[in-house]
Formats: sequence, structure tokens, C-alpha cells
Amino acid sequence: MRNKITANIALFLTAMIWGLSFVAQRAGMEYIGPFTFNMVRSILGGLSLIPMILLVKISVPDMRTKRKKLVQHVNLARAGIGCGVALFIAMSIQQYCMQYVGAGKAGFITALYIVFVPILSVLYGEKLNKTIIISVFLSLIGLYLLCYRGTSGFDVYDLLILVSAFFYGVHIMVVNYYSSKVHAIKASCLQFFVVAILSAFLVLLFEAPTIETIFACKVPLFYAGILTCGIAYTLQIYGQKNTLPVLASLILCLESVFAVIGGVLILGETLSIKEICGCVFMITAVILSNLKFDSKPKINR
Repeated sequence: MRNKITANIALFLTAMIWGLSFVAQRAGMEYIGPFTFNMVRSILGGLSLIPMILLVKISVPDMRTKRKKLVQHVNLARAGIGCGVALFIAMSIQQYCMQYVGAGKAGFITALYIVFVPILSVLYGEKLNKTIIISVFLSLIGLYLLCYRGTSGFDVYDLLILVSAFFYGVHIMVVNYYSSKVHAIKASCLQFFVVAILSAFLVLLFEAPTIETIFACKVPLFYAGILTCGIAYTLQIYGQKNTLPVLASLILCLESVFAVIGGVLILGETLSIKEICGCVFMITAVILSNLKFDSKPKINR
């Protein structure tokens, strides 16, 4: 019982850290460009996982044969590149849009990646159950209420955040495919470095950061890099190992709620009654989409 309570607290902290990361992402745009932010954030995220990898290596004796090591290294490289590319696309679109979209709204739209995952699973021959169909319907209503602006229609950046959520769903599908073939922490570490390398190309093409501007953005960068990627990821692993999968999913859904709370309290953002109703529909869709599945959600930020 004590382990379950501790695990649920760990997952609650994970959701809070992830939710407030939208505030850090939004605040970071006051100092540097989106691709620079992702590059530095991903470097910090990868570095923050190295101590965990070394700890596991020291504490667990390596009994693998040379052939098994080779196979696992090849799979690790494939997983790191595959997950890294999907994560890079999702993060790049999302971070670019964070210049124009509030943290709370971005948090709720991004949360729809949980709905996209079972939809994408149809490609692998799985059937959509009724709860997913209802979730899609509710999320569309929520998206309309949250993003539609009368005669001006939908904002393009809101829709791009939705595209980003789709690629977060793709990322999770890739993670699920490789989860049984590679070490989770090593793959996560590698994927962050892949994101950093790919982001560096966009930085060279579109941005001209300086040491001064990067240093001025140190607080958002350290939060989004070390707290979100390193500490929260560790808490997530511990939490999911010691509690029920459905409960873990529901707790992690609070990420979008914390994004709104952080946006209001820290950034001074506001939501209209119509937008709040949209958030209610969307969080209902996200929760409902998790109730059917008993597999552990594999989410890496």
C-alpha cells in the first residue's frame, strides 16, 4: 500500500512538472528562438539521463553475450533514431507555435496525443472500441470550443499544435514498438541527442543565438531540460512500476490541467467560459480514452 501511495505521488509530481513545462516553453520564447530552445533543452535532457544509465550499469552485472550485445546495440540505434525523429518533428512544431499559443491551451491540445495513439493503432490491425470513438467526438467538440474564433475561424497555430500532438502519438507508437527490445533509459537518452542534432540544423538555418541570450534563458531551459526530461522521466518509471496502469494514465492526464494553472498563475493567461468548457470536453475525452486500455503508457518528453 505504501509503495502505491508513493508511486501515485511520483506520478502526480510527474504530471505537474510536465504541465508546468508549457509555462517554461512559453517563457523561453522571450529570450531565444524555438529551435535553439529545443536544441539546448534536449542536450540537457540527454545529459541528465546519463547518471541513471551509469548507475544501472554499475549496479546490474552484464551477463550478455557479444552477439546479444550487438543485436541490442543495433536495436538501440534504430530506436534512438526512430524515436528521435518523431519527437523532433513534434517538439519543433509545438515549440514554434508556443510563440503564439498560450501555455494552457497548448497543454490541452497536446494532450490529445493520448487519443491519437489508439487511432494510429488501427494501422496495426487493432479495432477502435466505442470509448475511443466517443473520445474522438468529445475532443472535436472541445477543440471547437477551445480554438474556434467566430468569424475568423481557427487559428493556424492552434491547428499546428494539433499536428504536433499527432506526431507525439506517432512517437509513442515507435516507443511501444521498441520498448521490449531496448533499455528504456538508454533509448530515451539517445533520442534526446538525436533531437538536439536535428534541431541544430534548424538553428543554423533560421536562428542566430548567442551565449548571452541562451544564458538569459537558463531557468526555462533547465526546467524544460533537466526537470522535464530527467527528473520527471525517473519519477514516471518508478510510478508506473508500482501502481495500476489505468490509475497511472489518469494521473498523468492532469498534465494539461497543470498547464492551465501555470499559465494563469505564472504567465497571467486567461480563459473564457467557452474555452473552459472546451477544456472540460477535451480532458473528458483524454480520460475516457484511457479507461479501456490496461497497458502502461510509454511517454517520453
